[in-house]
Amino acid sequence: MTQTALSPFATHRGPATPGRFVDPAITADGSPRAQVGLTALETLWFNTGSLCNIACLNCYIESSPTNDALVYLTAADVAAYLAEIEHLALPTREIGFTGGEPFMNPDILVMLDQALASGRQVLVLTNAMRPMMRWGERLAAVIAKGGPQITFRVSLDHHTQAVHDAERGAGAWDKAWAGLTWLNEQGAKIAIAGRRVADETEAEARAAFAALFLARGLPVDAANPGELVFFPEMESKAEVPEITEACWGILNRSPNEMMCATSRMVVRRRGAPGPAVVACTLTPYDPQFELSSSLAGARSPVSLNHPFCAQFCVLGGASCSA
Repeated sequence: MTQTALSPFATHRGPATPGRFVDPAITADGSPRAQVGLTALETLWFNTGSLCNIACLNCYIESSPTNDALVYLTAADVAAYLAEIEHLALPTREIGFTGGEPFMNPDILVMLDQALASGRQVLVLTNAMRPMMRWGERLAAVIAKGGPQITFRVSLDHHTQAVHDAERGAGAWDKAWAGLTWLNEQGAKIAIAGRRVADETEAEARAAFAALFLARGLPVDAANPGELVFFPEMESKAEVPEITEACWGILNRSPNEMMCATSRMVVRRRGAPGPAVVACTLTPYDPQFELSSSLAGARSPVSLNHPFCAQFCVLGGASCSA
């Protein structure tokens, strides 16, 4: 999709801010940079690949039909990490699949079966468009097997078609709703990932989404932040404050609340000999956040040396997990 000025959401391709988010230990003003230690691996994410059927204006990972910087994970990759969870007796309660669009990965249904067989909750992030729908009866069988153990979190950028299509392309709204309707008909557990535009409050946005869900017969509780998730804007080159050790006290936040305190993500970079474990879902391209090839080696503290650490987690108070 050609980028235009129609989207109400900011992109993250602005000019760089010199001297900021450079040193993993020290901020630009010389203060000790905040770090987050892994308290327990509660959620393990698998990035199935950065390819997507569409190119959204504000995609933080810049997924598109041509971006294969993160190549497809294989079912064997997923099996190996699920086995490592068991071997290390990790307290992992949730397995997440993200992309790109996960349903473009040819191994996705096998991966979902593997995750369900592990007995953990499974969360799939999808745009619910053609790549998902093409699996048809085979996906319906996975849904029937998984029941409430598997949740499909569908991206619906706004409660209006105009805003959603401005972000994702003409016709995206109708295609997403076709997928949502199909998921609902299969009895799938559904959540929605949305946003609100700058001139509406969260209460107003939730009320508008609630009216939309009611009109469409979608059993999603818009008042429940776990069922309708609002994500903050993310601009990697924006003028955002760096997070220092002192910020925890100033903001009354705890490092244990951050996503990287309880989660990691597996990626496979194009040209790499194998998959790698990175600190979180938001920074898969930044080499400083690549921790290890194994879960055992990915327990080191994470330095909050990226704008997304401030925008999404510390100041935004958000998490990708269910």
